[in-house]
Amino acid sequence: MLRTIIFKIVLALYFIAWSPILLLGLLSKKLTSKFIIADAKGVLLLARVICGIKYKVFYPPTEENGVPTPPNDNARSDGKAIIASKHMSTLEVAILVTNVQNPFFIIKRELLWIPIYGWAFWRMGMQPVNRARGATNMKKLTHAVANKIMNGQTLIIFPEGTRVAPGHPIALKRGLMFLAQTLKLPIIPVGTDTGLYWPKHGRMRSGVATMHFEPVIASTSSLEEIREAINRHSA
Repeated sequence: MLRTIIFKIVLALYFIAWSPILLLGLLSKKLTSKFIIADAKGVLLLARVICGIKYKVFYPPTEENGVPTPPNDNARSDGKAIIASKHMSTLEVAILVTNVQNPFFIIKRELLWIPIYGWAFWRMGMQPVNRARGATNMKKLTHAVANKIMNGQTLIIFPEGTRVAPGHPIALKRGLMFLAQTLKLPIIPVGTDTGLYWPKHGRMRSGVATMHFEPVIASTSSLEEIREAINRHSA
């Protein structure tokens, strides 16, 4: 538990130290993105050095020779697909940010109100959503998401809408299906066990966390098919 306390203190100081750098990055979207990615890489380094948490990412094999390919080199995740990931921890957020090309998340609008970091999220292109607005908000959200994807960004969405503890499945929100079917975008499910090592609450544990990019599935897939794919390699 001492190691967890030390990590959280160091992480808080680390975020504070990055604040003026992110403030400078607000001069341009490109600069902000580079700083956010560098910040995320630092988080992964601190988790490894202090808590002994490493990670490994698995990708679907190519059809030709079975050699795994990262999202950057995979035509199915170049911004013309939705990445739907299990959300257990801050850990997979950092992994996704550093392993997916030009990523953006759909996030609660309240996160943009956080001084400096919230501004950086907005500058990077994160898409805020007001969950209280219902169907009207979904139409505006779909239009905004479509514009970002057309501009080369890759949407990452946590379809359960919140962090989930290992072994506690939560029903997927229908927003993922609405976006995929309306925009006719295939879905790349991502499973993970990061919550075993960096839980929402409690002690952090050393080990190798995994993230599995599953084979692409159709935009017309059911919630059950999407859930099954995401949970195939999730804790």
